[in-house]
Amino acid sequence: MEESVSGFKVRGNWGDVVEHGERITRALQDAGVDSDAFEEWDEWRPKSHERLGEDVSEKTAVQASVSEGEGEKAGKDPDEDLQTAGERLSESYERVEEGDSNGAVERWSESLGYVARAADSASRRALRRVENTVYQRVMTQLAPYYFDNELVSANIQKSTRGEDEVSFIFEVNINDDELKTEVSDRLSEYDDEVTRWHVHTRKETETAEAAEGVEPPESEDRSRSTTN
Repeated sequence: MEESVSGFKVRGNWGDVVEHGERITRALQDAGVDSDAFEEWDEWRPKSHERLGEDVSEKTAVQASVSEGEGEKAGKDPDEDLQTAGERLSESYERVEEGDSNGAVERWSESLGYVARAADSASRRALRRVENTVYQRVMTQLAPYYFDNELVSANIQKSTRGEDEVSFIFEVNINDDELKTEVSDRLSEYDDEVTRWHVHTRKETETAEAAEGVEPPESEDRSRSTTN
């Protein structure tokens, strides 16, 4: 592993990349990090059963996508908001006929708000479709697969040496300098104390479940290490 101001970098095969991600995840856990940002990183980091051009590409496109607007967070489709906008507009006209000018203005304002929310939701969905198509088909051919939030910034590049040898460059940076120092110390401890790192692999349980008629146990995708 190489350490610099830009982060913790490893060069090697896919197993090396997975192990690097697991070590950093374990270091963050041991440092007491427990947040949504950590869960996002833990979900994105490469796993042993994944492929760069498929799984990591898809996860990168998802995390890089435009965030949800207020309408989407409320679980409303643009068509629903437009329907509600029409209802509020009708109510506004009714208030005008009743001589309730304040009520009419209030309903009119609500109608405009629903129209704006519908337009926002539709625009965000259209942008996501473009983003996913462009990113997965074009950008991953030009730029590294990356992850970025307030906790971690990371990127993976595929490097080919010779005709057959394929390797990867995986760089991870901790965005908080104080936490980055603590992670660095813990990574050094792992190098000194952990002589063999067991990369976590997903258990194949479907065959056993079908044969034995039992539910497969839930497995936690966490880093594991042993000292020998």
